[in-house]
Amino acid sequence: MTPKAVLDYLASHEERFIEELFAYTRIPSISAQSDHAGDMQRCAEWLVDRCVKAGLKADIRKTSGYPVVIAKSPKPDPKKPTFLVYGHYDVQPPDPLELWTSPPFEPRRVGRNVYARGISDNKGQHLAHINSVEAWLKTGNELPCNVNFLIEGEEEVGSKSLYDFLPKNAKELACKALVVSDTEIPSMKHPALCYSLRGMAPIEIRLDGPDRDLHSGLFGGAVDNPAIVLCQMLGSLRNKKGRFTIPGFYDDVIKLSAYERKQMAKVPFNETKFRKSVGVGALFGEAGYTPNEQRAARPTFELNGLTSGYQGEGGKTIIPSWASAKITMRLVPDQNPKKVITLVKKHLKAICPPTVKLTVTEGQGGGPYMVDPTGPLAQACMRAAKAGFGHECVLARGGGSIPIIAAFKQHLKADSLMLGLALPDDNAHSPDEKFSLDAYMAGMKMAAHLWPELASVP
Repeated sequence: MTPKAVLDYLASHEERFIEELFAYTRIPSISAQSDHAGDMQRCAEWLVDRCVKAGLKADIRKTSGYPVVIAKSPKPDPKKPTFLVYGHYDVQPPDPLELWTSPPFEPRRVGRNVYARGISDNKGQHLAHINSVEAWLKTGNELPCNVNFLIEGEEEVGSKSLYDFLPKNAKELACKALVVSDTEIPSMKHPALCYSLRGMAPIEIRLDGPDRDLHSGLFGGAVDNPAIVLCQMLGSLRNKKGRFTIPGFYDDVIKLSAYERKQMAKVPFNETKFRKSVGVGALFGEAGYTPNEQRAARPTFELNGLTSGYQGEGGKTIIPSWASAKITMRLVPDQNPKKVITLVKKHLKAICPPTVKLTVTEGQGGGPYMVDPTGPLAQACMRAAKAGFGHECVLARGGGSIPIIAAFKQHLKADSLMLGLALPDDNAHSPDEKFSLDAYMAGMKMAAHLWPELASVP
């Protein structure tokens, strides 16, 4: 049980916690831009200082790229379970700057919202956990478990250095489970445990026809057009019911349980509002599934880009010599990216006519992830979320991917418990990114309750 003194401490220090959030987001820690290397180092140093002030032991670890911050319980008890909080201090570039209402690295408070780059993704979310541990330590209460932190600086650019860091430091980072707050919740009345993420399998398809662009008047009708062939091939991959026609594509998809569908139905969804928010006249998805299920629990085959022929001003009467398409497939448990890509390549080869040459190039993907939503750790998280937000916690699947989660499972042999604090309108990666101070404070309370809940799991 969480001592009252811990919760009172969080409430009485709210304004200081907000001021520290402002200070954190003023640092332009943009990992994608090398001219911010100094800011990245400064941000890591700020974070270490903040962890030390919270009562943790913390230091900066060098990597092949930007540093990793490691913070640990001041007096680890080998008899207690250890949990590892993951987050990232790097942020997306703020461009285009003209679309921001205020400077992206000068936090602007409007009521209970604060606007700044990186405040929701991910500085505010992991800072809430640091604050929760401070409340336990500064009130003289012994943490019921060991709580450590791993906060990296390259999440927004692929976490390359962390992939190298994990296997080399797996013993030090050993834990019963990870806690990750880098996802969103449907609303303040619907805290959520995200128990599954989709994986991704990217490919690029290229069709080569004639050895040069041809005059469409002299050759049209006798030479096949690679752009048309590519469109025909891609169009044949999805039927009118929204299912993909690639043989074996769905073979390894785990069927949604009745419990999962019931939980997903609790997530609020207004179809008209959603449709208008993306500016379409009607929604479309795989028949037999709700929009929430379609965009998080079912696999997709998305055409990201289509290139061929003349794209300049005016017209040019040609048969293009080549055509290409960039594809990403979002995969669900238990689909395997390499297996799916092999199936796709085989099918494309089967439907490709002899008039063009097919080349398929594979990109860097990652597998889907799922933790048992009925397991004791997941249920402990749901109880903590209810205590923090004052509302029942719902189960949610994430439509996106956090590839490093699979690496945690591989090297640390531990599941990741995803308890996000971001709201759907937080504009992560977009201009006017924001974070709710109500979510910030509720997240601190949730985290304060989380440690005794997790510690009680055998």
